[in-house]
Amino acid sequence: MAKDALPSAEGLERLVAALRVLPGVGPKSAQRMAYHLLQRDRAGADQLAMSLQHALRTVRHCAKCNNFTEDEICALCNSSRRDGSMLCVVETPADLAMVEQTLSFSGMYFVLMGRLSPLDGVGPRDIGLDRLLARATEGEVQEVILATNFTNEGEATAHYIAEMLRSRGVRVSRIARGVPLGGELEYVDAGTLSQALTERRAL
Repeated sequence: MAKDALPSAEGLERLVAALRVLPGVGPKSAQRMAYHLLQRDRAGADQLAMSLQHALRTVRHCAKCNNFTEDEICALCNSSRRDGSMLCVVETPADLAMVEQTLSFSGMYFVLMGRLSPLDGVGPRDIGLDRLLARATEGEVQEVILATNFTNEGEATAHYIAEMLRSRGVRVSRIARGVPLGGELEYVDAGTLSQALTERRAL
């Protein structure tokens, strides 16, 4: 059979291409996933497809914190147990979940859904800083805690937000960096140890 007469596998190719949009999934991994779903778990593939369609139809951004929710205001923002005077700014919903797992923060959140990255064309409007400013200056918030990641982009984002809010009289703080709990100084990198010394506190 001539090469151009081979049977079409357009459906498989489209599935592989679709799976490649996931972070960290290259062509080989996407191909393995596609083969697994089609060969061994068609019921799982069907459930995955229906769940994706449902999420795309129903999940939106909370009008207050910008996190994902199916309601106009998410359950966390609607909770009477949260302290509205503190607003923690994070980059992603996953970061919010990690802060919540610490059980050490009882305030509110604002999720940027990204970070400033001029090289990638991501500016202040792309991460909702106008909405953050409105939220932080509406009167209830007394302190904004910046919990962006300690990457170059995360630091630049925190600096930009801090300057923006301080110019309007809002109190701003930044989560600390330093030696991890249980860490031994012998194995801590010099940059982390230097930061821990700089951000030391009185006992």
